[in-house]
Amino acid sequence: MKKETLLVFSLLLSTCSVSAQDVVSAQGDSYSNASANIDFTIGEVIIDTGTDGTNDLTQGFHQTNWNFAGLDDQAPQMEVTVFPNPTSEVLNISTETYAGVVYKLYDAQGKLVANDILNGYTTTINVNQCAPGTYSLVLEDKNQLLKTFKLIKTP
Repeated sequence: MKKETLLVFSLLLSTCSVSAQDVVSAQGDSYSNASANIDFTIGEVIIDTGTDGTNDLTQGFHQTNWNFAGLDDQAPQMEVTVFPNPTSEVLNISTETYAGVVYKLYDAQGKLVANDILNGYTTTINVNQCAPGTYSLVLEDKNQLLKTFKLIKTP
C-alpha cells in the first residue's frame, strides 16, 4: 500500500510544474540600491495604484493582445474620449468642448477618408465602409491641431 501511495505521489509531482510569467517588452528597465529593487516595463495595463502621499506605485500585468494604438496630445486641457478602439462599425467622439472642432479621419496612406464638424457632446462616425487597418483621427480647431488618435478598424 505504501509503495502504491508513493508511486501515485511521485507521478503527481512529476506531472506538476511551476512556471513564472515572462514579459518581453520593447521598453523598461531595472533599478536597485541597498534598500529597494524595482523592475518596470512600458506598455502594461495598470490594475492597481498605491501611494504614500509622496511616491506612487502602480501594478500591472502583461496583456499580449492589447490593441491600443496611441494618442498625440497637443491640447492636454481638452478632454476627449474616442471609443470603441478597435472598432468595426461606428466610432464615437465625446467631448464637452466640441464647438468649432473639426474631425478628420485618415487611412494608413494619409488619404482623407472622412471629415466633418463635431455636432454635440458625442459625435458618431460610421466607419463601416472603411477597410480594416489603422487610421488616424485628427481633431482641429481653426486649423490648430488639438489631438491625434491612432485607431484600429477591424472587419
